[in-house]
Amino acid sequence: MDECCTSDLVVIGSGGAAMAAAIAAREAGRSVTLVEAGTLGGTCVNVGCVPSKTLLAAAGVRHSALANPFPGAPTHAGPVDLAALVEQKDELVARLRQAKYADVAEAYGVPVRSGVARFIGPDRLTVDRQVLPAKAYLIATGAAPATPDLPGLHQVDWLTSTTAMELAELPESLIVIGGGYVGLEQAQLFAHLGSKVTLVGRIAPTAEPELAAVLRQVFTDDGISVIEEHAISVEPGKPLTVLTRSGRRASGERLLVATGRRARTAALDLDAAAVKTDAAGFIEVDAHQRTSNPLVYAAGDVTGGPQYVYVAAAAGRAAALNAVGAGAQPVSVDYTGLPGVIFTRPQLAHAGLTEAAARAAGHDVIARTLDLADLPRALANRDTRGVVKLVADAATRRLLGAHAAAETAGDLMLAATYAIKAGMTVEQIAETWAPYLTAAEGLRLAAGLFSDSDKPRSCCA
Repeated sequence: MDECCTSDLVVIGSGGAAMAAAIAAREAGRSVTLVEAGTLGGTCVNVGCVPSKTLLAAAGVRHSALANPFPGAPTHAGPVDLAALVEQKDELVARLRQAKYADVAEAYGVPVRSGVARFIGPDRLTVDRQVLPAKAYLIATGAAPATPDLPGLHQVDWLTSTTAMELAELPESLIVIGGGYVGLEQAQLFAHLGSKVTLVGRIAPTAEPELAAVLRQVFTDDGISVIEEHAISVEPGKPLTVLTRSGRRASGERLLVATGRRARTAALDLDAAAVKTDAAGFIEVDAHQRTSNPLVYAAGDVTGGPQYVYVAAAAGRAAALNAVGAGAQPVSVDYTGLPGVIFTRPQLAHAGLTEAAARAAGHDVIARTLDLADLPRALANRDTRGVVKLVADAATRRLLGAHAAAETAGDLMLAATYAIKAGMTVEQIAETWAPYLTAAEGLRLAAGLFSDSDKPRSCCA
């Protein structure tokens, strides 16, 4: 095997965690090499956030035309050209991959090695059988759709969220297995484009029940059939059929499986590197992103943490700084007030703790829920489907969590995250400026519900 020059840090992967790590290490004056076995850019830009959200936006435009609440301004929507939408999506992905990954790597002087990385010892890595020595290594290979152990699944041509977004023709009917964020977004995406969709799985199992209830009703209004049960088998045929635990049957032309994700580590030979994984196959790391091997760090989806690209980037930066010893003290990621969004319509979004998690953490919890029928922006939009729920500590009155089902729920969460990290009380939030006729006003109005008064309030009072 050939051996080349030693880098301060070799990063395996090229997604959000990897790029953030490379930038942090280079800004600290260290040499970095990226290794990528597939397409530059990782999950988010290639097969995750960017392509799914642009297709969801397209589907939302069509659905808005069909569900227009203003009869005085008539709209209409015809059949979609899915191939054209996918082509437009691919153009956006290619442009962002170049601008945000290839160009960034070049600007920071980070070479990208194409090839399959594999450990041949605790301190030795090869790329396509060539040794690539480094003082430290960072694994940021991400995750991929998991394949459930479902009898009959491999007898049908089933889709993942990745392959579904490559279809050139819209399926007449589609079964989606999985009620997490990927399954929910894909189910509504295809329903809004015109497919007849059946969802098999519990809707938003980790969301506050008030939010899940809103989305459950919205899916019914959208014509999506929902079976909140576990799928137990798949029967091939035209149409194919999914059988649930209680014996219910869902039939459709195509099947999309969205039942979780698995770490991309198969090619790495982690045993050779003495890197431990958990029962689900994700790499175990400590608070400083270090694995069981002190020379190897890991960050992003491959560690099984919150699977958001901004979390991956924060963890990648921390891992790189720790791996190259760039700081006076080890760096860790502060998850206080962490926000997340499911990009359905309406969106489901959260920041901080759920009511159940707050109680489990030992808080004496108080919570209030604002119906969007009491939010002027929602009334003006003629769409009052949704709620805003705030969770606070009863003794300190500090905000612990914010949750919303609303058209722009995700946009509320930045302010909520600031409030949680700053330790604001619900009274302080209620007394803080909020622009009238915005969705963000929902945070202030919901905070006002913690007052003892049960009298109605004026619009701006």
